[in-house]
Amino acid sequence: MDLKWIRFRSCALALALILTSLAPAAANAQTPKAANQPIPEIIAAALRNAAIPPSASAIVVQPVSGSGVSIAANESVPMNPASTMKLVTTYAALNLLGPSYTWRTEAFVTGALRKDVLEGDLVIRGGGDPKLVIENFWLLVNRIRTYGVREIRGDVVLDKSAFEPLEHDPGLFDGEVTRPYNAGPDALLLNFKALMFGFVPDPEARTVRVLATPMLAGLKPPIAVRGIEGSCGDWRGRLLADFADPMAPVFRGGYPLSCGEKTWPISVLGHTQYFGAAFRALWNGMGGEWTGNVREGVVPADARRIAVHESIALAEVIRDINKFSNNVMARQLFLTIGAETSRQPGSTDRAARAVRAWLSSHGLEMSELVLENGAGLSRVERISAANLARMLAHAYSGPLMPEFMSSLPLVGVDGTMKKRNGASGSAHIKTGLLADVRAIAGYVLAASGRRYVVVAIINHANARDAQPAHDALLQWVYQNG
Repeated sequence: MDLKWIRFRSCALALALILTSLAPAAANAQTPKAANQPIPEIIAAALRNAAIPPSASAIVVQPVSGSGVSIAANESVPMNPASTMKLVTTYAALNLLGPSYTWRTEAFVTGALRKDVLEGDLVIRGGGDPKLVIENFWLLVNRIRTYGVREIRGDVVLDKSAFEPLEHDPGLFDGEVTRPYNAGPDALLLNFKALMFGFVPDPEARTVRVLATPMLAGLKPPIAVRGIEGSCGDWRGRLLADFADPMAPVFRGGYPLSCGEKTWPISVLGHTQYFGAAFRALWNGMGGEWTGNVREGVVPADARRIAVHESIALAEVIRDINKFSNNVMARQLFLTIGAETSRQPGSTDRAARAVRAWLSSHGLEMSELVLENGAGLSRVERISAANLARMLAHAYSGPLMPEFMSSLPLVGVDGTMKKRNGASGSAHIKTGLLADVRAIAGYVLAASGRRYVVVAIINHANARDAQPAHDALLQWVYQNG
């Protein structure tokens, strides 16, 4: 054998042995994923200032991939997440229903249509649309009118069979029976069942005009209330409002002229009463006639469909749910998950089973998870910071990441984080707020270019004072991540 070839093979073998011996060292020389570090002092100090003990706070910070800083404190403790639970509902919905999923509200007629007179009933079937606002309802009513119906001799029948009947007490959660955030879900939810009272001062006349929207047939608000002196302060309380008769509200007090223009949204009518009054006002406004009643029922087998309204897509709906923490929209979506996955009327039990099953099928088992309504407006819902963070990391690596992340408030820019400043402009963060709960969950793009999952939940009587600690956490991740 050629001597040069022998020398070449010997050198190659020696080099291979050297490289093999160095391989483990090279692998170990790569920057490992950082071990969990203690809670930074700036955040710990903010918690101490708020008199919140370490045991009442759960924090998880982790890079979405690769190396970076990492924090985990009380991460496995089941906590009440407040509205950050909406992240579980909306992420599961994106995957189970698809980002282009839409809801349909349909109009049917029974009986003969002779010229422009409907001898039977008009039946409206709801699909649980979370955002059937008054403008879209106007479009549906206009389609019915342009179909050729002018007079309805029968009733307007509301088919709500998409959801199981749901008992709802708006004062059960916190006693605030008129607050729109306490409105319950309904298969024919219209305009969030909200009435908006606007107050427009006239300082010269020392009176304040009252404007009510939307227009509801039979609603008789006062034209004006008296203007009074003093600071704005608790202007709602000073009005001495009386909603005992929701169609004839009374303001026995006065409105501080120093307040300027203000609006007061309330929810005081039942779903069927609200829907019927809104339909009658729109129908009459379009030149229609109807002297019958509004009642609940189902679409008869021989009914003929004459109009359909299709909602905006789910990807747009979850932006309202997450950016503005809309409780009733989240509950509508939760029930829709139950309906679509079971092919039965939507219920909270069916929805909870479907969400749990989907999470488990994707390696996201959460033994501590408690789902009551999927909106976080609950005293019993629970999740651990670790599992919420795990789900957020899963979402970031999945194909629906853009739709999901863009639904979260951008700190310092919009939604419930518009007036916050931790990592301003560089974090997509969902908030959670209840009497004894403060929570944040989402993503922070650090100055380093690394992106992090951040979850922080506080369950304590002093949680109301926790915002500085959470803002400090977001800023710390931005600067040090």
